[in-house]
Amino acid sequence: METVGFLSADLDFKKGSKNNITFNRRYLDPNRVTYEYHTRRNGFTFDTITGSLISAGMKALAKKFDLSALFGTAPQDYTLSRDPFPSNGSLLSLLAEQVLPVALTINNTRASIPNIVITNSGGLRFDVYAGPFDKNDQLTASPFDDSFLFIPNVTLGVAKQVLPALNNAGANEKREVLEAREEELYKRGAVDMRYRRWLEEMHLRASEERRAAANLTLGYVTQDSCPGVGDDTLHTPLPFFSVPDFIGSQTPALSDDTPIDFVFINFIETQLLQTLNSLQSDKVYTTSDVQSYSPFLLNEVFGLFAQEKWN
Repeated sequence: METVGFLSADLDFKKGSKNNITFNRRYLDPNRVTYEYHTRRNGFTFDTITGSLISAGMKALAKKFDLSALFGTAPQDYTLSRDPFPSNGSLLSLLAEQVLPVALTINNTRASIPNIVITNSGGLRFDVYAGPFDKNDQLTASPFDDSFLFIPNVTLGVAKQVLPALNNAGANEKREVLEAREEELYKRGAVDMRYRRWLEEMHLRASEERRAAANLTLGYVTQDSCPGVGDDTLHTPLPFFSVPDFIGSQTPALSDDTPIDFVFINFIETQLLQTLNSLQSDKVYTTSDVQSYSPFLLNEVFGLFAQEKWN
């Protein structure tokens, strides 16, 4: 859930009137205090019977699935797009450089074999904040039950080319494909790409100096004839940095002819095999070359890491 908005129009109902219609709009931050104010209710009269039943049901589910189980304490905020990638504050950097190297060695007989791990950045969905990190936080940040696969004995010289190829090869062709796909997805109601573009534009409009001077909380800022008009609560724009489609672990410091385990998430298996085959001609890799790498899924690795490193 992002924002609730409403629009009003001041209409002139006089017959034959040619007066302009006056429009007003207001965007509301999603929080209880805001909604109580605009519905003219308070903490005792705001809840409905249906809403209370839904809340009770959600609490029961949280208890059933033990969502408050504590894994550890995050030492700082890690964000998806508010910090550049790579950086110490990037959640993607945390996953690729620290979480996967730790989590994928647990209960793994191949842990001692050098590897490269690749996953798609879309496998993460939300930031991790400093403080207690529990099962609910883990599923909020990474909800997908993707498994980890691998191909053994891929030479390092070939394997290390796959990540750049996935992200960069055929940039112009890729851009055309993405634009066509975005248009089709938008017709179906998906707005993720345009939402991220809007966040980026909002970020570019506000310099660091303006953010510091304004002393406002982070949030959305509308832009039309007058920025911020119609925003119920004034904010300074969220920082935004674009991220690659795919991320990977650090390349082992070994010679290019070293055979390694080439590890990847099952969601990208088809695309990865195609890219791997396009980079070399010694072998045609197929699904028959792919094996299971870890007993753990993507939506479990942050908890495993937190238990090891955040306690």
